[in-house]
Amino acid sequence: MWNAQGSGRPFGTAADCATVPAERAATLPECASFTEGAGLGVPGCTAHYAVYGAGAVGHLAVQLATLGGAEVIATVSGRAKGDVARAGGARHVINYRQEDVAARVRDLTGGAGVDRVIEVDLAANLETDVAVLRPNGAIASYSSTSGPEFSLAYYPLAFKDLRIHFVQGYLLPPVARRAAIRDLTTWLAAEQLEVRIANTFPLADTAAAHELLESGRADGKVVVQI
Repeated sequence: MWNAQGSGRPFGTAADCATVPAERAATLPECASFTEGAGLGVPGCTAHYAVYGAGAVGHLAVQLATLGGAEVIATVSGRAKGDVARAGGARHVINYRQEDVAARVRDLTGGAGVDRVIEVDLAANLETDVAVLRPNGAIASYSSTSGPEFSLAYYPLAFKDLRIHFVQGYLLPPVARRAAIRDLTTWLAAEQLEVRIANTFPLADTAAAHELLESGRADGKVVVQI
């Protein structure tokens, strides 16, 4: 299920039980665990919406784009995360701490650029995103952690006819949600989709789960189990 808490619902987090409308519940394939389901709902649908544009996030976005036939270029901060991106299907991996991202993308695409950027920090990366996108491309941004408020240079985007899609996983349009659940369930049942779980905690250790998440050391989803 998704949105047990959020979108105006006041309860649902760190609870033994939660009630949601029937349309917010999805059937898991027999091969999938409840832990995987818990780690997939919101980030999976967010990643699907960001990749397909209504037609996480991170490792899931790489997998979903690859499953959809895209050639994925992933930017990472280190070797370990590069290995994860390649395992998810990324054709090329760029270490943004050691390489010029825009130059590498131009080289990999023969100067053409990319069609879509899935962005986790719009304020930090907007200039690079504009540089690597081809005309009529799009940025699908689901966060701007380094700067919630920032200035935007209008003409570099306008002269390429670029679009910025602000993605909020809790507010997907119904048609996008249905498409995400359909595809995620299909790929999960076919064992083509990996849900990375960094760690699981019992309900009594919810505080420790939050501490791990806030530390930035979690490579995957942090799940609290009943």
